[in-house]
Amino acid sequence: MPKARRARGSGPAPALPLAEQILQDAAPRLRAREKRGAEEPGGDGGGDGFVDARLSRRILEQARRQQEELEAEHGPGAPAAPRQRSAVLGPSSDSEDDEEWPSLEKAAAAAGRSGDYGGEVEVDPEDEKAIEMFMNKNPPLRRTLADIIMEKITEKQTEVETALSELSGCPMPQLDPRVLEVYRGVREVLSKYRSGKLPKAFKIIPALSNWEQILYITEPETWTAAAMYQATRIFSSNLKERMAQRFYNLVLLPRIRDDIAEYKRLNFHLYMALKKALFKPAAWFKGILIPLCESGTCTLREAIIIGSILSKCSIPVLHSSAALLKLAEMQYSGANSIFLRLLIDKKYALPFRVLDALVFHFLAFRSEQRLLPVLWHQSLLALAQRYKEDLSSEQKEALLELLKFHSHPQISPEIRRELMNSGTRDVEGEQPPAME
Repeated sequence: MPKARRARGSGPAPALPLAEQILQDAAPRLRAREKRGAEEPGGDGGGDGFVDARLSRRILEQARRQQEELEAEHGPGAPAAPRQRSAVLGPSSDSEDDEEWPSLEKAAAAAGRSGDYGGEVEVDPEDEKAIEMFMNKNPPLRRTLADIIMEKITEKQTEVETALSELSGCPMPQLDPRVLEVYRGVREVLSKYRSGKLPKAFKIIPALSNWEQILYITEPETWTAAAMYQATRIFSSNLKERMAQRFYNLVLLPRIRDDIAEYKRLNFHLYMALKKALFKPAAWFKGILIPLCESGTCTLREAIIIGSILSKCSIPVLHSSAALLKLAEMQYSGANSIFLRLLIDKKYALPFRVLDALVFHFLAFRSEQRLLPVLWHQSLLALAQRYKEDLSSEQKEALLELLKFHSHPQISPEIRRELMNSGTRDVEGEQPPAME
């Protein structure tokens, strides 16, 4: 029969064997605060309550280390990394729009310090004057969405009114007044929008057959920069390529050019909208880049800001090749050299047709009497560096001859060295003799 256990406090505890005493001393012991937490209902033992002190210290230590790394990289006062709240405190119940905007606002400051934000640039006055020499002196009038819609409304009204008057004299049917009232309310929301959810009536615009007319009611020129970014997200995701191209060309591009012209920089939200629009690269090139160059009025500041999108984003080779071909064949306006150099520096495996068009683009300046800007020489150097092995011997000789007409003291020797010390695509398996 086992011996009865002695009651607590009735006398000294019996001495344990030495081996058991050593094991007890080596085992971890619960602190008083942790004991209370484990004994209380909802404590750590239940798994449903608060995090214990040791785990809390670890979380705070990790957060402090992340903040120190951000400050070491971006300077003091750097914002916390996006989604850090979700990683430490659990998922948020806010919508996607509500979560994204605080991170966008914080990212604006961090991107400006790290150089990821290309909305602010310093322009060399001499380069700007050189670019202005090649600008179109009599540019065509810029058309916006309002101009297009008013023309369509006028044409449709004249056509329908004529047909109906011949039949019964009935007036042309207009939009439902309730629809007009709803989208006038949407206009008021977008003119003051900063963050949060957008009206559902605005989100369904891409699905409407008369989306341009409905969009015209909301007056895109009065939208805030934040509303323009959200609208670009919606339209780039839900519109077809041709419709997205019209939105980029008639709504987004005029707003971007006006913002740069007025503030000498690009708002961060508009810059992010321009970047988000590249989700449809064909529409981006046809609706923004090509019309901008064809206008003949693209300034150096606009070219640098919009070109920074090309250098930072991945673009499919077919779209970039088509854009290079179009830029090489259109009339030169100065800003073309910036976009050509940025696309060439992406080191695509370009088709020979595109390379031939680039070579002919530069050879067309043999009869140019004006002083060419440094940007032109830089784009020619980029072509020689990236695709010297893909040029024919006749093309290299023609480019070397071109350097006699238009030469730059620092850049032209580098172009000549690249062309002379490289193979050609029409000579396989051997190094061609050096060209003089």
